[in-house]
Amino acid sequence: MNPEQEWPSEWLRGVLSVCTLRILRDGPTYGYAIASELAEAGLGAVKGGTLYPLLGRLEQSGWVEVEWRPGEGGPGRKFYALTPEGHAEAERQAHRWAEFTDITRALTDQSVSLTNQAVSKGQQRP
Repeated sequence: MNPEQEWPSEWLRGVLSVCTLRILRDGPTYGYAIASELAEAGLGAVKGGTLYPLLGRLEQSGWVEVEWRPGEGGPGRKFYALTPEGHAEAERQAHRWAEFTDITRALTDQSVSLTNQAVSKGQQRP
C-alpha cells in the first residue's frame, strides 16, 4: 500500500460511508481519529469538510450517536458511536460492498488480462 497514492474523489465518495462505519464498529471514536485510520488504511487524507458531513448524515439516519467528552487538558471532543441499527447497517453495507467489488474486480481484471496479453505479444500498452 502506497501512502502517497491518491484515489479519484469519486471512488472515495463511494467507499467512505462503508469504511467509516467499519471503523466505528471497533468502538466510539472522534473525527480526527477516524480520518487518521482512513489515511493509515491507504485511502489518503480525508478532509473534515468531507468526513463531518458524512458523520452528520450517519447520525441523521440513526446509525450513529454523538457524545461530547471532556478533553484531557484540552477542548472536549465529539465522539461518534454506532447505534444497534448502525451495527446492522455497517454489516449490511460491508456485505453489499464486497459483492459490488467482486463484480467490478471481475470486469477490471479482464482489462488487466488483455493488457498483459498484449504486452507479452510485444505490443505497447494502450
